[in-house]
Amino acid sequence: MDKPHLKKAQLWHINLGLLGINFAWGLQMANMSAIYESLGATAEQIPILWLAAPLTGLLVQPVMGWLSDHTWCRFGRRRPYFLLGTIFCAFALVLMPLSHSLFMAAALLWLLDAMVNVAMGPFRALIPDLLPAQQQKQGFTIQGICIALGSACASFFPWLLEHVFHVAHATVANEVPLLIKLSFWVGACVLMVTMLWSFFTVKETPPAEPIQHDFSFRKFLRQFKHDVASMPVAMQDLSWVMMFSWMGMFCMFLYLPVAVIHRVFHAQIGTLAYEQGLVWVNVCFGAYSLFVLLTSLVLPWALMRYSPKVTHAFCLLCGGLALSSIVFIQTKWQVLCLMLGVGTALGSMFSVPYTMVSQGLPKAQLGSYMGIFNLFIVIPEIVVSLGFGWVMDHLLGGERYLAVMFGGVCMILAAGLTLRVRTSSVTHTRMQIQQQPS
Repeated sequence: MDKPHLKKAQLWHINLGLLGINFAWGLQMANMSAIYESLGATAEQIPILWLAAPLTGLLVQPVMGWLSDHTWCRFGRRRPYFLLGTIFCAFALVLMPLSHSLFMAAALLWLLDAMVNVAMGPFRALIPDLLPAQQQKQGFTIQGICIALGSACASFFPWLLEHVFHVAHATVANEVPLLIKLSFWVGACVLMVTMLWSFFTVKETPPAEPIQHDFSFRKFLRQFKHDVASMPVAMQDLSWVMMFSWMGMFCMFLYLPVAVIHRVFHAQIGTLAYEQGLVWVNVCFGAYSLFVLLTSLVLPWALMRYSPKVTHAFCLLCGGLALSSIVFIQTKWQVLCLMLGVGTALGSMFSVPYTMVSQGLPKAQLGSYMGIFNLFIVIPEIVVSLGFGWVMDHLLGGERYLAVMFGGVCMILAAGLTLRVRTSSVTHTRMQIQQQPS
């Protein structure tokens, strides 16, 4: 059955919940390392404390993809999962800034990341579920815009609280700063409102054939093994690109905030300078989110003129060079400029790889394949979480900025691997993009 052409407003309804998810995600990315440091974590301990982020992705994403492929109820196929994830995400956001120990903060991060994955996975599958092929590029582009807006709003919010709403600094040793607490609580509200909006405005189409409600774990593993073994060529090629690019980006998320606080603001934990540095880090993360948004708007134009692999390689190179330049950074304004390259890379990472692989996937296994594809994000992050503490201790001397530089090298390598993606898969994707109406 042909899928109807949807109005642009409907595309925004489908994707609005992603704004809320990424508001929560943006708060986590910009602040968790500093929260851990405030609770007593060392530079070598930070990677293992972040293990929740990739490991929950590894465990939850493929399961959620398979379950949502095999679900149909009165609320639809994908919607029940992102509603469930939203409720628990909001709960974790409310409690996170109240953490008084590393154990409590780490446990809440496990809950938050698990539920973000429960909610996020079905959103990726909604685009190929509901949109005809000629609209899917536009749908993924709007997804990129919502992701960028959510992250930007989250990152700028502590600065807005300080400079617009005049919330005073209230630094207490071994506690999360007040500005960050308020940001997390507002984030929980934003998440609930946007996700409920998408939940009640999206109308999913019933499957053409009855869904077999057989949820045996053995069947899931058998199907998962089959899907991995039969991955399309484009997915095989892009898996290496995804792994190195997200390894580099994960190093940035772990260490850029605390690197800026210590290297640029020369701040000690529990001081006013530390809180000011953390607020500026949030501003920088907001800036890269705006650059992600700008990249998302420019990408359709670029993809009409250049092949996806050339476009993606260029964007990754920009990010790699930006992160590698951290060694030369001395002022907070230079950090802000560095975010241009980071935003360019992330803007492409959020959309172009998905556009390149989605057209060649079997429709009945879209959720499963999207879950598998996202594994190439979390596997390198698990490697970093488990092994980078040793690298920091024995090779980098605990210097946080060198970890960021290492991330830049990984992204430059990913850019080179992108150019080695086999042409047949990418050419086919480019032809489909060029055939779409502007």
